[in-house]
Amino acid sequence: MDNEVLKAIRERRSIRRYMPQQIKDDELRTILEAGTWAPTGHGTQDPIIIAVQDPEICAILRRLNAEALGNANVDPYYGAPTIILVFSKAENPNCVKDGSLVISNIMLAAHSIGLGSCWINRCKEMFATAEGRRMALRLGISESYEGVGCVSVGYIAHAAPAPVPRKSDYYKII
Repeated sequence: MDNEVLKAIRERRSIRRYMPQQIKDDELRTILEAGTWAPTGHGTQDPIIIAVQDPEICAILRRLNAEALGNANVDPYYGAPTIILVFSKAENPNCVKDGSLVISNIMLAAHSIGLGSCWINRCKEMFATAEGRRMALRLGISESYEGVGCVSVGYIAHAAPAPVPRKSDYYKII
């Protein structure tokens, strides 16, 4: 069995090198909209998606994430011109699961329209710091939310890596 969704799932790869030009507004809206269609526990729609394209704010996010990583000499977003942040209500037991599904939809949608993306960790750690909390408030995120994950998005600057073969015992049917 095969279709476009299954093809996109098999072909999508994490991209770690981007062209500097910003993605188009309609491309951004398309992938953000895809994120809103992710399932959430009990249909709460708790996650919040913030797309950042402002170079000044992106620079602060790069620094905060690099500090959380413990290496101030790297760009954790690989030069992507767009950084997407996903938050969800900390009190929700499905917080991480719901946010993760949003991120997965965003990355698959990005791939389906020819954009590269990569899940970037340390979102929770970035926004748990005093400076991170101030940035979250600046972005309109209340203290009741925590960072689930970040996504770097942009035009691909190199060929996507080849897929690694799937392990033979990945799933079982009982």
